[in-house]
Amino acid sequence: MSPSVAVVDYGIGNLFSAVQGIARAGANSELTSDPNRILKADAVVLPGVGHFGSCMKAIRAARLEAVVKEVADKGVPFLAICVGMQMLYDSSEEAPDVSGLGILSGEVCRLRGDVKLPHMQWNQIELTHRDWASKHAPFTKMYASKPNVQILEGLDRSWMYFVHSYAPDDKSRTAAVCYYPGPITAAVAEGNILATQFHPEKSGPDGQQLLKNFVLSL
Repeated sequence: MSPSVAVVDYGIGNLFSAVQGIARAGANSELTSDPNRILKADAVVLPGVGHFGSCMKAIRAARLEAVVKEVADKGVPFLAICVGMQMLYDSSEEAPDVSGLGILSGEVCRLRGDVKLPHMQWNQIELTHRDWASKHAPFTKMYASKPNVQILEGLDRSWMYFVHSYAPDDKSRTAAVCYYPGPITAAVAEGNILATQFHPEKSGPDGQQLLKNFVLSL
């Protein structure tokens, strides 16, 4: 039986691309704002595009902040994408008067240096450790039939699609970086949470492989 994946619907951005990407990966993917559906799902996806403050205000207006925190705290497999990743943190320089979800400690910062913003392009990610699986063991559930494959397996040096001007300053949880021109946090992992600054659902075969790995790990 295919696992159920709830994509959190709080009315921001092109949420359907995430729903479709998860469905192509082999899950029963559902866009929902129903707290009970989110709580009962095998995994949860939090997408996000646009402005940090607008996204946080929207998720609060939809009364979904508490349920998102609950599933993350319960250990439900949780994938956050782009601004969804930024929302996990305490705060962002983009909207200093708006608090984040506080699921991960830290701040989201404006990209530094003399660079064009937004960072809107395909960029190559690098896993921060070749032995990423052993260093981030809590979220690298082995597949029953493929004991050596993990969520980010095979994706080192992959090209992913980015569109953002802010990223978390979170070296302790960083699972992958890209360069623009200096290092940018491209993915973080902690426990049951994997979050990507890039859009896997818009990143062609490599992005789809990440989503497939995520679904296969459930």
